[in-house]
Amino acid sequence: MALVSAKEMLVKAHEGKYAVGQFNINNLEWTKAILQTAEELQSPVILGVSEGAGKYMCGFNTIVGMVNGMLETLNITVPVALHLDHGSYEGAKSAINAGFSSIMFDGSHYPIEENIAKTTELVHAAGVLGLSLEAEVGAIGGEEDGVVGNGEVADPKECKMIAELGVDMLAAGIGNIHGKYPENWAGLRFDVLADIQAACGDKPLVLHGGTGIPADMIKKAISLGVSKINVNTECQLAFQEATRAYIEAGKDQQGKGFDPRKLLAPGAEAIKATVKEKMELFGSVGKA
Repeated sequence: MALVSAKEMLVKAHEGKYAVGQFNINNLEWTKAILQTAEELQSPVILGVSEGAGKYMCGFNTIVGMVNGMLETLNITVPVALHLDHGSYEGAKSAINAGFSSIMFDGSHYPIEENIAKTTELVHAAGVLGLSLEAEVGAIGGEEDGVVGNGEVADPKECKMIAELGVDMLAAGIGNIHGKYPENWAGLRFDVLADIQAACGDKPLVLHGGTGIPADMIKKAISLGVSKINVNTECQLAFQEATRAYIEAGKDQQGKGFDPRKLLAPGAEAIKATVKEKMELFGSVGKA
């Protein structure tokens, strides 16, 4: 199956009261593990790529080629969107030119008027090309690949303004953050989420910073219109722990030199387990 826009899968998720997982990719092993798990569970999936990860993996063209090759070689039949995560204005245009099927333009750090102007231009481009577009209102807290947000709570009126531009999904800050949540975290602002959903109608909403949010909060967020949930840190931690355990056990010392396939295999299996757990929590299993 070829890459698809995320629009249809998110509309179905919104109607069915479940969420599609976006799992960020950083290398071949991560990508393969996520795709294999999605196929096994018959779940639609979104592969997220930050601009930093894009540079690390030799550019957007390389990523598009790798993902398209895997879709064919692994016989992937479930819907897969390749999505730019927290893209700048120029980064969004570069990803579009490279062949991404979905784009996030993060204009949350601009004044609302400039955010609207830039988002409007990208809405037109995405519409012509059949891509899905995500916009953000209210910067998400924490840091991800150098993108820093102060954990703002979005204004429902501004959310409505951006939603009405024609974006396919809207990320709104409701107290969520990237990375690990501190012990004194106050939790998600469900009152604000409810107001945003009321203001934006049936627009699929996006929850960034899915790592560390309790399961009951995840389920409540989905019931209030969240149709896409991003997971990155949890996969990073699982990969790190599995790889460290493999090295500390001395299993990489085979007397035949370094074999990256063996070293990275435990981490890939850990990512599969993490993705499976999240897809089951989000309710997307069997929804392909």
